Amino acid sequence: MDGLALPPTGTCELSTIGRRSGRAGRIELWYVVVDGTIVLTGTPGARHWLANLRRHPRAVLHLLEPAGDLDVVAQEVTDSAIRRRIAIQARRIQPWYAAQPYSIDGWVRGSQMVTLTPSGPFVRAPG
Repeated sequence: MDGLALPPTGTCELSTIGRRSGRAGRIELWYVVVDGTIVLTGTPGARHWLANLRRHPRAVLHLLEPAGDLDVVAQEVTDSAIRRRIAIQARRIQPWYAAQPYSIDGWVRGSQMVTLTPSGPFVRAPG
């Protein structure tokens, strides 16, 4: 991630472009870093942010620690073996995931999983 040192997990905000509205929107999410890659995942079910990224994969990741913004390109994770590895790591790294009432198999089958690849430099927040 070009010298950007992220904690293994944390909250962030993600700005996406609405798939139908075309308007910018922003949502708070958890991220985890798995094998050096920023991953967004959540409990099984449909999510608007994933639908938006499928249509418009370019987004802005707003980090709280370190504070700043990072332009990213999202790619949905569809390979079940990779999804399983991410689910296992996410539950190990982020206790909130492990506390949810979903098995690893349920997480692999039904959760959103997206990797974020930086497409520009990290811009630190002023202050």
